[in-house]
Amino acid sequence: MASTGIFRPGMRGYFVPFVAGIVLTVSAFLPWVVVADVSMRGVPDVAALWIAGLGAIAAVLALLSLITRRNSRHPLLLVGLAALGIMVLSWRILPRSAGERALTISQAFAIVENTPMSEAPIAGVGSGIYIGFAAACVIVAFGLTIVIKRVSRPYTVPDPDDDV
Repeated sequence: MASTGIFRPGMRGYFVPFVAGIVLTVSAFLPWVVVADVSMRGVPDVAALWIAGLGAIAAVLALLSLITRRNSRHPLLLVGLAALGIMVLSWRILPRSAGERALTISQAFAIVENTPMSEAPIAGVGSGIYIGFAAACVIVAFGLTIVIKRVSRPYTVPDPDDDV
C-alpha cells in the first residue's frame, strides 16, 4: 500500500531527480582529471566531496517527496544550482591546476636528474566532471519546473459579469 503512493501520477516525476542525485554522487568517484594517461579521481578533492554530499541530499529529497507526496522542488533547485556551480568551477579550474602541478613535478625531476626539460603533460577533463555536470543540469531543470509551472498559469480575477 505504501509503494502505491510512490507511483501516483503526480509523483512519478520525482524519480528523475532521485536518479540524477545518485548519478551525481557516483560521479564524485569517477576520474575528474586525466593527466598524460593517468586519471585522478575526484574523491580526494574537496569539491568532489561537496558533489557527493549534494547528490546524496538531492536523492534523499526526491525520495522523501515520493514517500510523503509533498513537493520539494525549491530545495532541489537550490541543491542543483549549488552542484552546477561547483561542477562548472571544477571544469574550469581542476584541469588547469593539475596541469600546472604536473609541469612543476616534471621541472623538479629535470633539475634533480640534470636533464633537459621535457614538455608539460596535457591535462584534460575526465568523465566524472561530464557526468556530474549533466546530472546537476537535470536536477536544476527539474527544480525549474515549479517556476515554469507557476508562470504558465496566469492569475486572473473572476469578473462578476461572467456569470450572466
